[in-house]
Amino acid sequence: MSTVIKVEGLSKLYRLGEVGTGTLSHDLRRWWYRVRGKEDPYLKLGQVNDRTQRAENGELVWALRDITFEVKEGDVLGIIGRNGAGKSTLLKILSRITSPTEGVVKVKGRIASLLEVGTGFHPELTGRENIYMNGTIMGMRRAEIDRRLDEIVEFAGVAKYLDTPVKRYSSGMTVRLGFAVAAHLNAEILLVDEVLAVGDAEFQKKALGKMHEVSHDQGRTVLFVSHNMGAVEALCTTGMVLSNGCKIFEGDAKTAVARYLADKISLSSKITARRGKGDVIVTDVLICDENFSPIDVIPVGSTINVILKFVNKKPGKYYNIIPSVGIKNYFDAYVSNHHSRLVGKIFHKLPEKGQFILTFKEIPLVPSTYYIHYSLVENDEIQDMGLDYAELTVVNGNFYSTGQTIPASHGMVMLKGDWDMCPVYE
Repeated sequence: MSTVIKVEGLSKLYRLGEVGTGTLSHDLRRWWYRVRGKEDPYLKLGQVNDRTQRAENGELVWALRDITFEVKEGDVLGIIGRNGAGKSTLLKILSRITSPTEGVVKVKGRIASLLEVGTGFHPELTGRENIYMNGTIMGMRRAEIDRRLDEIVEFAGVAKYLDTPVKRYSSGMTVRLGFAVAAHLNAEILLVDEVLAVGDAEFQKKALGKMHEVSHDQGRTVLFVSHNMGAVEALCTTGMVLSNGCKIFEGDAKTAVARYLADKISLSSKITARRGKGDVIVTDVLICDENFSPIDVIPVGSTINVILKFVNKKPGKYYNIIPSVGIKNYFDAYVSNHHSRLVGKIFHKLPEKGQFILTFKEIPLVPSTYYIHYSLVENDEIQDMGLDYAELTVVNGNFYSTGQTIPASHGMVMLKGDWDMCPVYE
C-alpha cells in the first residue's frame, strides 16, 4: 500500500488573550521589533495547550507540537483524545483550512472533509446547489456529480428539501447532507470530525456503515475523529492518541482506545466530580462480595453488594430520598442504572450516619472494566451525585456451567437461555 498522507514535525502555534499589549507605547515598541525582524518582547512562548490552565495576555500555546505520522492507502485512522487535544486542528491543517506553523504535510489524492456542521455550505444556496458547488471545489466535473446526485439525496434523506436554502435546514439535516456529499463524491481521502454526534441513531449507523464501505470495499482512506470509543474500535484499523497537542501513542485501534481510556481515568481520578444540594452526602462507595468483604474484581455471574455510606447533615428532617447506582462500561455507555423506587422503596427517616445497600445477583456483564456512579435524589432535586466514583473489573467465570465464555467484543451482557430443536410438520 502506498502512503497517501505523510506528516513530519507538524506544529501549530496560536496566540491567546487580547490583541493589544494594553498601552500605546508597548504597541509601538512591538511594531518596531516586528519591522526589524526581531522577536515580540511581549509574547510568552512554549506553553503546552492545557485547557485547564487560564491563559495570560499575549501567551502563545502549541495546539499541536511535533506531530509525525503516515497513513497508507485504505487505512482507517482513528484520532482520539480529550477536548482541546488538537484533533480538529490537525484535520483543519490536512484540509488546508489553516496552515501549520512548523513541519511538512504531504497529501496524495483529493480530500473530502466534514469537520463541523455546514462545512463548505453556503447558507443562501439550496441543497442541490451546495452539492454541485462542493463537487466542483473538489475538482469533479458536472457529469460526475450528476451521476451521484440521486444517491447523495437518498442517503441524506433530504429529497423534500433539496431545493430549499440550507440556512433553513436543521443541524441534523445539514450534517446528513454534508456527510453524504463528502462520502459519495470521488475523493480518495475522507476526513470526518465529531459531527456524527449531531445525527440521530439511524443516521449514525448508516454513516458508520458507509465509512466501512468506502474504506474496506473501495480502498479509500478515512481519518475519523470521535469520542465514541465503540465506533473507533469497530471502524478503525489504526489509532492515534493526542494529549495537549502532542502525540502520545500510535498503533492498532484497540490498543489506542485502551491507552486513551487509561490516560482518561488517571486524569479524572484527580477531580472530585460531584454535585448536589448537599443535605445528605455520600462519603464512600464500597463494592463487596456476598459476604460483605470489599472487592474490585469479580467473576461474571457473581453476587455483589454496592454500599453507599452517607452523612445526614439535618438529623430529624423527613426526607424522600431515592438512591441510585449506575454502571458504565469503558465506552462511557450505561449498561445499568438501578434506583430504589424500581423496587418500591423511598427512604424517609435517615440516621446521622448510615449506608444504603444495593444487591446485584448474578451479574451478567461480559468481562471488562466498569465504573460506578451514584446519586441521591429527593423530589427530583439532586442531594448528591458522583461520577466514576468506583471501579469494578469483571473477569471470565463459569456463567453457563459449561466452561464456555464470551469475549467483550460479543456484547455487553451474558443472557442465560436454552436451545432445542424439533421438526416442522406441514
